[in-house]
Amino acid sequence: MKRQVKSLVATVMLSAIFGGTAVAENAALPEMPAGYGKRPITIIVPYGAGGGSDQLTRAMVKALENVSSLHFQIVNKPGGGGTAAIPDFMISPPDGYTIMQHIDTAAAAFAKGDIRENPATDWSPLCITQITFSQIYIRPSETRYTDWASFVAYAKANPGKLSMGLLGKVGSLELVTMRQLSEALGLDLRQVTFDKPAETYGSLIGSQVDVLFEQPGDVRTFIDAKQMKPILTILNERPKAFADVPTHREVGANFDPLLRFRGFFVKKDTAPDRVKYLDALCKAGFNEAGFQKFNEAKYMNLIDSYRDSAGAKELIEKSIASYKEIYKEIGLVK
Repeated sequence: MKRQVKSLVATVMLSAIFGGTAVAENAALPEMPAGYGKRPITIIVPYGAGGGSDQLTRAMVKALENVSSLHFQIVNKPGGGGTAAIPDFMISPPDGYTIMQHIDTAAAAFAKGDIRENPATDWSPLCITQITFSQIYIRPSETRYTDWASFVAYAKANPGKLSMGLLGKVGSLELVTMRQLSEALGLDLRQVTFDKPAETYGSLIGSQVDVLFEQPGDVRTFIDAKQMKPILTILNERPKAFADVPTHREVGANFDPLLRFRGFFVKKDTAPDRVKYLDALCKAGFNEAGFQKFNEAKYMNLIDSYRDSAGAKELIEKSIASYKEIYKEIGLVK
């Protein structure tokens, strides 16, 4: 079983790093479908303002409006580890005027049985515009430990006393990864979960938790401001931007990591010409200069971060398969 899990996760990771079935390229937009674009398009974000999903959506909206005549409005609906927004999306008409921005959490929630909708088939994926990895952070002013080695030493000398802040719920990428890491290295950390990104980040800066699990792009402003310091990168190889930070494999955790990805969806029965147009619009928005600059600033250029509709569906399906195997192994599902 473990060999199968590693194989599936490795497949997802290699697909993410080396490009899967689709790579962004410049292309002219097709003609807008008849009758479409006459009113603003709503994008539902399943997390609060200020987090990675919110930042991505706002940057993407700006890019989409720059390359088209469409107008967008963003609605943040946090809660349930990203699942509270799904009912609003599901009751919306399949007309292309309501778009759901969601992340790999949707694949995890479906694999675990927390939601009934398969995001690869019950929704219509338009694109994935960000793929990234996770890190563990401490406060630069921390004196009990200053790097991963001293953190592990302190944690093992004080089992159950150190707390980790995470954004997510049972079965999420964050909690699954920390379970894999803790079991591999014999760590006993208290996990504190949050629904809102600002609360999660503030928990470390304000000393409510001892360490933080997050993706580098989401907390880059805090890294640059010297309020957070990465001590471990959960990726098979060190990215150039974090050449001085060890990877989980280097410290003895031999597993292939799940990756964070963020994308956009419309309802399953949306007219094909509208889906095709929005798919092409996603590619144009991704390639827009401002969005490329945003992605670079968020470390989203370290891994090939674009998938079109077909590529997004493939990545989501592989992720669901990986989560199902992992959940069986750790006893979350039968």
